[in-house]
Amino acid sequence: MVLPALKRGGYDYQTQVRIGDRLGGGKHIIDVLAVDPGGRRILVSVKWQQTSGTAEQKVPFEVICLAEAVNGDRGRFDLAYLVLGGNGWKLRDFYLSGALARHLRNTQRVHIVSLEDFVALANKSRL
Repeated sequence: MVLPALKRGGYDYQTQVRIGDRLGGGKHIIDVLAVDPGGRRILVSVKWQQTSGTAEQKVPFEVICLAEAVNGDRGRFDLAYLVLGGNGWKLRDFYLSGALARHLRNTQRVHIVSLEDFVALANKSRL
């Protein structure tokens, strides 16, 4: 759903792109690196949670890593989206409401959205 929406919205994209190293070590590989017609480079990380599990506990660290990429990489990336799909999220409403931002710093350019909202934004070229 993500890639067809980006294509329809006029974005160029690459999948599984190494954008650097994660905090604490290890490769930071992003699901999608999208480029809009104006040249903005947008990081997209997609998390799927079908049943209750550990993916939702990893969301704060993913937000921190995305923020580090958009804030600290000499302007290589303009913003990031963390896309939450599936219906197994206990904390879905908390994450989508923006409440996590109260507990983190420098995350203004990282947007947590549902899969449906991301697809709607991408289809309309409004990321």
